[in-house]
Order: sequence, then structure tokens, then C-alpha cells
Amino acid sequence: MIFFFKKQSNNFKAITAMLLAVFCVTIMSVQAKLIGIEFNAVQITFARAIVVLILLMPLIYKLGGLDFLKTKKPFLHFFRGLAGLIGNVMFFLAYQRLPVADVTVISQAVPIFSCILAIIFLGETIGWRRWTAITIGFLGVIIAINPSVNIAVASLYALGGTLMWSSTIIFLRLLGSTEHPVKTVFYFMLVSVLITSIFQPFLWKEPSFEVILLFIGIGVAAFLTQLLMTYALQKAPASIVSPFNYTGIIWAIIFDYIIWNAHPMFATIFGGIIITISGIYIFKREAKIKSIK
Repeated sequence: MIFFFKKQSNNFKAITAMLLAVFCVTIMSVQAKLIGIEFNAVQITFARAIVVLILLMPLIYKLGGLDFLKTKKPFLHFFRGLAGLIGNVMFFLAYQRLPVADVTVISQAVPIFSCILAIIFLGETIGWRRWTAITIGFLGVIIAINPSVNIAVASLYALGGTLMWSSTIIFLRLLGSTEHPVKTVFYFMLVSVLITSIFQPFLWKEPSFEVILLFIGIGVAAFLTQLLMTYALQKAPASIVSPFNYTGIIWAIIFDYIIWNAHPMFATIFGGIIITISGIYIFKREAKIKSIK
């Protein structure tokens, strides 16, 4: 199997890595939901960050230890970490209260929000084609949230988490290619641990052995996701691998059905299709513009 994989093209390797990364994200989400609302999302985020930091240590040691962690952009790392932390907490709140598929569909609006944030904070110019895709994508988000019924607060958590996730992309672009992905993940997790630890004395609940295993599982899934996505983006352009992020909707629907016997509403599916088409178009359009430049 390993020999077969080595013989494949970089695009094949990148797509495979992205598919596995998306599967890991879904596994992380499912485990957060299995933990349940009895445990505060801030505690889950704290445990996740601790596990990822532990798993990062051998990599950091191999890359140079403390010298590797030196950075000239501490404030950017801090705000990237803060945005990621808030996003994680909001997503965990949403996953605990909504079907995994519902949250996953809303989270697919990341490229849509990222485009708008790039205009505001990076001064990027976007043509009418991408503006049209953004508008249609927002329509998909509105349909997925389904405002014709009472909007669940958890849907707003998912929307807020998506906005925070989009903002981390802007910070990553500001950090640029000078900051190694492992270093970026380390500071993200360090900020998460330092901030969430402040709240632990007030909200910590003693976990059972099963919950401890789920905490560890969430951290391992998050760690593998970072490695696989980094590998995918190193092997192929984002325009090739990013569209495969939408396979997460399929995995989410499968796990919802198998574990909780939950079926997605028509509005969720229809909104997800619109968001997916808009997002893929934005990815492809951005790649075409970059190739022209």
C-alpha cells in the first residue's frame, strides 16, 4: 500500500490527504457531540489543546526545539490563536446541540466569509463574479439555518464559529510563508491552553474514563487534521484540494444516521448544495486570477 501511494502523483497524494483530514475533522466533531452538554465547551477546548501540544513536542524537538519556536510575529500568532480558540468553543457548543451535518453545512461557508474579510482587512479587490458567488453562498447559509422556523441559538454558534475560522485564514495569510505550520499550530494551542486554563477552576467537571478517552480522541483527531491538511497544501494548490473539504457533509450525514438516527432536513441539504457550489467557484476563480497575475 505504501509503495502504491509513493508512485502516485502529488495531486493524488494531496487529495487523499485532504479527504483523510476531513474525515478526522468529522471524527473530532462526533466525539464532541458524544461528550454531551454536561461538559463545558471551554473545558473540551482546553483538553483538546493540551493533547495537541503533547503530540507536537516530538515534532518541535526534531525541527529545532526552542530555536524553532522563535518568531518575529508574536502578536499575529496571539490573535490567530485567539480567533481559533473562540471558533473552537463556538463550534463545540454547536456540535453539542445540533446534528453534526447541520453544523458542518454552515461551516462550509468559510471561503465566503474569507473573501469578505480579505476585502476589509487585506484591501483585496473582488470582481462581480465572486461577489455573485458570495451573495449566492449567503443565500445558501440562510436556507441552511432555516429562519422560517425558530432559529436555534446553536445555529448562531455555528455561524460565529465559521466567522472565526474564516478570520484565522486572514491571520495565516498575514503570517505568510515565513512561519512554519507546526510553529503556527503550536502558538494556536498555547494561546488556547493559557486562556482556557483561567476558566477551569470555575467550570471544570471531573470526567469519567470514557470522557477522558473522548478528550484524547478529539486532540488526536485535531492533530492529525493539521498534519494532513498541511501535507495536502504542500503537495498541491489550494484550488485543487480545498473543494474536497465539502466531503465532510457526507461523513456528517452518515455519522448522524448511524449514531443518532438523525436525518438532515431538506433545507440543510439544499442550503449545503448552494454553499458548496459557491465555495468551489470561489476557490476556482481565485486560482484563475492568481495564475493570470
